[in-house]
Amino acid sequence: MSDHYAVIGNPISHSKSPALHTAFARQCAQDIVYGAIFGPLDKFAECVTAFRASGGKGMNVTLPFKLEAFAIADELTERARLAEAVNTLMFDNDRILGDNTDGVGLVRDLKENLGLTLAGKRILILGAGGAARGVLRPLLEEGPSRLAIANNTPSKAVALKEQVANAAHVSGGGFSDFKGEQFDLVINATSASLSGDAIPLHDGVFADGAFAYDMAYGDGNTPFMDAALAHGVAGVADGFGMLAGQAAESFHLWRGVRPDIVPVIAEIRANWTR
Repeated sequence: MSDHYAVIGNPISHSKSPALHTAFARQCAQDIVYGAIFGPLDKFAECVTAFRASGGKGMNVTLPFKLEAFAIADELTERARLAEAVNTLMFDNDRILGDNTDGVGLVRDLKENLGLTLAGKRILILGAGGAARGVLRPLLEEGPSRLAIANNTPSKAVALKEQVANAAHVSGGGFSDFKGEQFDLVINATSASLSGDAIPLHDGVFADGAFAYDMAYGDGNTPFMDAALAHGVAGVADGFGMLAGQAAESFHLWRGVRPDIVPVIAEIRANWTR
């Protein structure tokens, strides 16, 4: 009998996680079924409970539930504990293990797939929710010279900065607080590209040769990527490579084997449909 896994989010219809994990299972000869669950905003815990009761073995968690997933986990990996956000759940008998594979997926995509150097760079992260939490420490471990967190609610960015770092080169605030600064890498960790909301990018935010990265993904450029190109950046990328990287880490946690994501990314991109 196949083991069952799923991704839960709101919205969820855009998710390529089912395609990724189905391809991973085929590549690694694993007998699984992987689906997508739309989670009502006030019913996350109930959805997880129902999936477990139906025999589910594990779940990926996407926007906006990563903080709630952290709260319901009985046991946390070190990286999930440090991030205070969870994107991967594994059900082990009567316990829920929570992990966060987002940071691994992002850093590998930036360095290995996109060929970027992070050490000594100035990095701006847009957003201070669960997506940002999961990647801050892995990014800091790469040794940037500057890391700033900007959010519509400045106090959330400041609180997140205080939780992860006590260093002069790390700061948090509102979007306007960093006006006049330039960054080599700007990462969109908000849900703006999914909702269609605009992000207030001030003139001059991108340094010469800067790169813009959107954690969201789609068929073609996201609105953030188009806005960054209009500002003259040297390159842009969406978050599909990050999605594949974090998914591979989740798959390894669940199944004990780590898939090769390169051919899977190429396969899904070649057959992309909205």
